[in-house]
Amino acid sequence: MNEITKPETDAAAILQIRKIGNSLGLILPKELLAQLDFAEGDKFQVVLQPGGGVRLKPYDDLHARTMAIARKAMKQYSGALRELAK
Repeated sequence: MNEITKPETDAAAILQIRKIGNSLGLILPKELLAQLDFAEGDKFQVVLQPGGGVRLKPYDDLHARTMAIARKAMKQYSGALRELAK
């Protein structure tokens, strides 16, 4: 799983938010990108972890579409699901 655990060097552990055009962003060192198996143009999700940490995981379009369908169904059938949960 692509997860930042403990960087190999202190330099890889410290990132700074920078202005990039009209936006803000992070510059990831090549070594860290290689360790995570990410390349330019890859999409990833940032998952907030308990205790304030974050986890980077590759973006999965199929998973995102499946979750959108599930959320729609749960909203549409919320009453039935509530009854089933009793």
